[in-house]
Amino acid sequence: MMKEKQKTNRVLTIVLILGTVTVFFPLYMAVIIAFKKPSEMTNDVAGALAFPSSWSLDNFKEAMRVTDFWNSLGNSLLITLVTIGLAILVHSIAGYVIGRSMAHKKAFRFIYLYIVSGMFVPFAILMMPLVKQTAQMGLGNRLGVILLYLVFYMPMNILLYTGYLKNIPETLEEAASIDGATTWQTFWKIIFPMMSPMHATVAILTALGTWNDVMTPLVIMSGTGKNTLPLAQLNFQTQFGTNYNLAFASYILALIPILIFYLLCQKQILNGVANGAVKG
Repeated sequence: MMKEKQKTNRVLTIVLILGTVTVFFPLYMAVIIAFKKPSEMTNDVAGALAFPSSWSLDNFKEAMRVTDFWNSLGNSLLITLVTIGLAILVHSIAGYVIGRSMAHKKAFRFIYLYIVSGMFVPFAILMMPLVKQTAQMGLGNRLGVILLYLVFYMPMNILLYTGYLKNIPETLEEAASIDGATTWQTFWKIIFPMMSPMHATVAILTALGTWNDVMTPLVIMSGTGKNTLPLAQLNFQTQFGTNYNLAFASYILALIPILIFYLLCQKQILNGVANGAVKG
């Protein structure tokens, strides 16, 4: 029995090491190449892995200039932060209403299944109708992108909120009702604060999807001059195609804000997942 456990531990350790290498090797390559000069780029593996002859921020400065970094960063931050705030607000309320009503009313069970089924609709099917509708409604701008993100992430977020809600006993709401609290007061003063770990989970998942997305801004905001960071990188991919140093420098610049956000929220995210984020 002991030998079998040790054997299992060795296998898991090997898998963990391989997974770590798989994740960090591309990141290492990106950092090394971002600091190298174009003249230092070679086709052999040893040359690609070697440190640059001198560490310089020239590639980062040029990448910031080429992508109009500060304007693109501002657009990405605005869209991401507003989407996160509205997603937590709107989707938590919807998740609470649906989650508490499903057990008593079959109509809400159908609504829940209908909304969650939206997770399986490919974006390619929605792309052309969305372009036409947003243009007709005057939403071919950042507001239109934010509203679309709210719709796109609603299925996943409601799934998470309704699952987490099962860990909160209904007796708390019954006690609040006896004390004279309305449903609205109960939600804001009791339920909403108790869902803080799930708010962090929803925030980071929504932020990752919004921050890294290029298709939605591309089909909605293309040609408006209001680029997000991924869209700016896409617009300049021709230049980056012959200069990997600039490309990787640009990618690292775009990675830093979302990495900082994750590091600040990682404890709450783990709590949210551990306490029922994936319960059905």
